[in-house]
Amino acid sequence: MTLGILAAIHDEVDGLVAAMRHDDARATVRRIGMRDYHVGHLYGQPCVLVLARMGKVAAAATTVTLVREFGVDEIVFTGLAGGIGARTRVGDVVVADRTLQHDLDARPFFARHEVPLLDRAEFPADPALTAELRAAVDGYLREELPTAIPADVLARFGVGAPALHVGMIASGDQFIGSPAAAAELRERLPGVLAVEMEGAAVAQVCHEYGVRHAVMRTLSDRADDTAHVDFSAFLTEVASHYSEGVLGRFLRNRK
Repeated sequence: MTLGILAAIHDEVDGLVAAMRHDDARATVRRIGMRDYHVGHLYGQPCVLVLARMGKVAAAATTVTLVREFGVDEIVFTGLAGGIGARTRVGDVVVADRTLQHDLDARPFFARHEVPLLDRAEFPADPALTAELRAAVDGYLREELPTAIPADVLARFGVGAPALHVGMIASGDQFIGSPAAAAELRERLPGVLAVEMEGAAVAQVCHEYGVRHAVMRTLSDRADDTAHVDFSAFLTEVASHYSEGVLGRFLRNRK
């Protein structure tokens, strides 16, 4: 089984690329469609790592390449998101049980959010792969996070006791950064926990190709008018450690 790992921003995948280079002297890089696909073994598991870049089109194009050019059997997307759920907080992690495109609207020909010709709006994540990812997140938050990131750094970003949430993640080609926009999403999509720009596109491609997938998101903000504050610093000092730590644990658990 070969695992494809995608992220939208450099810091979300750079640590894993460095770990692959350290673990596997025979790891290679193939450049396709302006993206570098790192092929090798990570923690003993065959993987392809790639920076997909931001947005649904970028994520979908990268996912198709992983499936068709590299023959991956399963895919995990990792990265940041804005918290929409009432109990979500900065530093929490959301693992998707399903995804949906919140900006897709082909009415009157199809229901709002429904993907034309696929007869569905929501795409369930693979239950078994998602269970593995949940276990890795839970273990990381309980056992590794306290020593992986200094307490003063977590405190500076308001991260206290990070929690794991499982539920819907909504994707769209827009940055949600106002209380009104967040409230509208909560009203329109009851149960949505987080909002981002790629997960549902990855899920649709995986559905069409019959490839298992899972999505993990670290919450950098509450998708309101504070969403832009210290985003880059949070990514570098906090979220990058989550991605590397959780997925490292996920892969080690598979041995």
